[in-house]
Amino acid sequence: MAVVIGLGVAGSAAVSAQATAGSVFGRAPAGQAVTAKSNISGLTRHVKADAKGRYNISALPVGVYTVTMGEDGGAMQRQLNVPVTVGRGSKVDFSCPQDQCAASNQ
Repeated sequence: MAVVIGLGVAGSAAVSAQATAGSVFGRAPAGQAVTAKSNISGLTRHVKADAKGRYNISALPVGVYTVTMGEDGGAMQRQLNVPVTVGRGSKVDFSCPQDQCAASNQ
């Protein structure tokens, strides 16, 4: 019985965490680093765009973020005041050279 109750509590904690988060997704040049930084808490998350130029930064706490694309901490492009809401994704696309976000070998 204790195991069943423990699993129920663990499951509800996972659902609760998902219910308070959102994401930022979009397109960027393949391999480029994309960073989401909370304007309030300073929380920062990084990912790299995949070979098709897609990225997704998930499990972001609700708030307003600055999303940047660039290498070695240098922002090449920046999108300000991106809202992250519960259970939703905010799309932020970055421009790609010659409108090609996918890697040249794809």
